[in-house]
Amino acid sequence: YPKKLTKFLINEFNIKKNDSFLELGCGRGEFLKEFLAEGINARGLDQSDYAKKINPPHTVDVHDILKTKKLPYDDNTFEFVFSKSVIEHFFECDFIFSEINRILKPNGKVITMTPDWSYVYDHFYDDYTHKKPFTLNSLREIQEANNFKDIRVKRFKQLPILWKKNKINYSFFSILSEITRVIVPSILKKKFKWVRFSKEIMLFSVATK
Repeated sequence: YPKKLTKFLINEFNIKKNDSFLELGCGRGEFLKEFLAEGINARGLDQSDYAKKINPPHTVDVHDILKTKKLPYDDNTFEFVFSKSVIEHFFECDFIFSEINRILKPNGKVITMTPDWSYVYDHFYDDYTHKKPFTLNSLREIQEANNFKDIRVKRFKQLPILWKKNKINYSFFSILSEITRVIVPSILKKKFKWVRFSKEIMLFSVATK
């Protein structure tokens, strides 16, 4: 999955090898590893150094943004800032988007993925580290409030077969996924990724500085 999502993002946003790229909240470093493997000028930031186990240490910065309320980078440093399943772990996120805006170069892009509260409200807080849920509107508005422009927010399923809409079989699998989401019992999410990712819909956002 990390490899497929990485390639999707690179193609979707025309990310080039010389583009400066930050993964905010890189966690275990699986996505960072794939961006680096694609030759992207990428680095990761996290409060733990776990990502250094599978990535060159110099590509991972350890920093606790909650303590400093600042990102450890100069103004206008990156062309892209990406985060997946990160912002929902903070009670207050305005300062995060403000800092992302600061470190992005002019016309740089922030790419954000977070669970869609409208579809995960019944189990969002089962993960005790989840603090703040987002909807289509709130994810758009927090970026507007922090001076981003050209904001696009949509719902996104983590099923790679649905990412290429020019495929002949896209319609079939899209309908099948919706049927799965509505009809198949949630208890099967633990056994089948198709069920899990048909039900656990994400928000996918891109905005420009």
